[in-house]
Parts: sequence; C-alpha cells; structure tokens
Amino acid sequence: MNAVPDDREAFAAFLLRLRSRGIASRDLVAAFESTPRRAFLPGDWQAHAWSDRMLPIECGEAIEGVDVQAGVISALELQPGLRVLEVGTGSGFTAAVMAKLAGRIITLDRYKTLVARARERFEPLGITNAFVRQADGSNGLAAEGPFDRIVVWAAFEGLPRLFVDQLSSGGIMVAAIGAAEEAQTLAKLTKTGSRFERQDIGTVRLQPLTPGVATVI
Repeated sequence: MNAVPDDREAFAAFLLRLRSRGIASRDLVAAFESTPRRAFLPGDWQAHAWSDRMLPIECGEAIEGVDVQAGVISALELQPGLRVLEVGTGSGFTAAVMAKLAGRIITLDRYKTLVARARERFEPLGITNAFVRQADGSNGLAAEGPFDRIVVWAAFEGLPRLFVDQLSSGGIMVAAIGAAEEAQTLAKLTKTGSRFERQDIGTVRLQPLTPGVATVI
C-alpha cells in the first residue's frame, strides 16, 4: 500500500464507507490504494487525503471528497481498453486512478497551472496513458471522439446532450445536473442508440461548467 502509516486508518475507513454503499470492486479498490492521494494535494491538506470532504487545490479550485470520486469512477464501469474523456483535471488524482482501470484517458482543464502540476504528478507514478491538456472543455472534444466514457466535474443546467452525442454506443457519461445555486443530481447517462438512459446516483454541489481557458494561471 502506498499510503503512509498515518493514512492507513483513514484509508481503511474510506473502504468501509465504500462497502456500505455497495462499492466493492477489487480493481477499483486496488487502483485507489496504489495511487498516493497525498501527492495530489497541497501540503496543508494532505492529512485529509482520504476524507469525504471537498479539498482546496491550486488556482482557487477544489476537488470532491474521495467518496464522491470513487462513486463516480465506479459508475463509469471502466474496463481495460476503454477511451475516457475527463473535463476538469483538478489535481489529476481521478485521471491517475482511471488510468489504471481503462485504456486511454484524455483530461482537460482550463488552468495551465493545474495541467502542469498534473503532468508532474503522473511522471513519477509511471502513468503513460493519461494525457493532460489545457483546453476549453465546455463543448467536449468531438474531434477526438467518440469516447467510451465521459466524466465532467462541473454542473449542467439540463441534460448535456452535446456530450452524450460524443459517446460511443453503450457509452457512459457521469455529470451533475441542476442549478448552480442548489444541490445537483449526479446522473449516470448510458447511451442506447440515439437515446440515453438516466440513472440518478447521488447529490453533489459543483460549479457550472465555465467556457474558455484561463490566460494567466
């Protein structure tokens, strides 16, 4: 286990919380266990790495608690060989975990600082199938689709049909749907033909998807 000794109790508590929610995939647990979450957090917050609380990162941003991250990745039903698009790299932690479960990850963020930090964190871990780009992810990445899985760490006012159109048949997207000022519904959208089936899997509070890229940070 890559967790430092002080983390072991917190990681064990995290596993118990996952099991209580019916998340018990061995591959998923192994991917989280082998990804040092402390390395993806600013120093002041590393002690809270395995807590279920939102944590601040660079550029005035924040990442979801590890329970939400695990729930989202579980809902994506990742398998070897699948192509994944992630909008909202954040610290890079979720892309690092998904890289151990899928074939190729393209992760986008509007902040060049977050992109650079994620790349720096991937290198010592030997992650070679996750590609980080500074880009406007508000319209997805149609030129490189379709994707087997899409995850967006931001909220949509309504169903994100533009993104679902970038899914392959049978593909899965997970995103938050609802108004910015309220708790949103975390939805799993599975594409079937030209339609998609929706399954609500939780409640989150995410910021709206912001178009454009940051020019300074």
